[in-house]
Amino acid sequence: MCGRYILAQKLETIEKRFNIKAPDVELTPSYNISPGCIAPVIVNQDKKELRLFRFGLTPFWAKKPMYLFNARSEGDRNKANDPTYKGSRDIINKPAFRKPIRSKRCLVIADAFIEGTTKDGLKKPFLVYLRNKERPFSFAGIWDEWKNEKTGGVDYGFSIITTTANSLLQKFPHHRSPVILSKKDEQKWLRKNLSLSDVTSLLEPYPSELMNAYPISEEIKNPKNNNLKLIQPLGQTIEKENAYKNTTYLELQGMGSGKKRNIELKN
Repeated sequence: MCGRYILAQKLETIEKRFNIKAPDVELTPSYNISPGCIAPVIVNQDKKELRLFRFGLTPFWAKKPMYLFNARSEGDRNKANDPTYKGSRDIINKPAFRKPIRSKRCLVIADAFIEGTTKDGLKKPFLVYLRNKERPFSFAGIWDEWKNEKTGGVDYGFSIITTTANSLLQKFPHHRSPVILSKKDEQKWLRKNLSLSDVTSLLEPYPSELMNAYPISEEIKNPKNNNLKLIQPLGQTIEKENAYKNTTYLELQGMGSGKKRNIELKN
C-alpha cells in the first residue's frame, strides 16, 4: 500500500513541472502526508489547474465517509500479492472505483513516498525516491465527490492506485507498490476519452532501476509528526548508485526553506 508520502516543493516548481496554474492555492512543505490530509492533485476535468483534495476517497453513493486512500489495480484478484501476477485489472469492477477509474482520474503529486516492511509496517519505514532528481513526480490517482446529506457539504477525495511490488520494494520486503506514471503517460492518464484497456495498461510497477530507498525513523508512524528530521536517513540506500562514490546525497531542493539542503548517506 501507499499510505504516506512527501511533497515539499515550491508551488512555482510544481506549476512549471506540470504546466499548470495555481492562483488560489497555498502550499506548505509536508513530510508526512497521511490519509485525511488535504493535498494537491491535477484532475482530468481541469488539467490546467491545481486542486486541493482529501487523501482518502469516499464513493459518491456512500452513506457515510469511507476515506479509501488506496485502490488495488487487481481489485479482489491476486490476494497473495504475487509480484509476477499478469491477470486482469479488476479495479474496473469494484463498486467504489469502477466509476472513478473510467471518468475521474487524477495525478497525485509527490516528491517521495514511505513504505514499511510487510512484517513490521511503519516500525521499519523506508523513504522511496526516484533517481536522477526526478521530483516532483505523480502517482496514478482516482477521485470522487461525496455529499454529506446531513450538512450539505461536499468532500472531494482521492485514492492512490497500487499494484504489485517491483524488485526494489521486494527487498524491504514490501508486498505492494503505488502506480507511478512516467512523464509521457501523465497527460494520457488524464485524457477523458481514454479507452478502458489503455487505462488498465498503465497500472504497472515503476521500473525498479529508476528508484532507490533508505531507512528512516519510525516517528513517521505518527501522522502528527511533520518535519524534515523525519526523512533523515538512518542507513545506506538499498541500492548503491554508481553516480556517487563515498557519499550519497538526496538533494532536497525547495523543501521548505528555498535553500539547498543535502542529506548525507554514509555507504
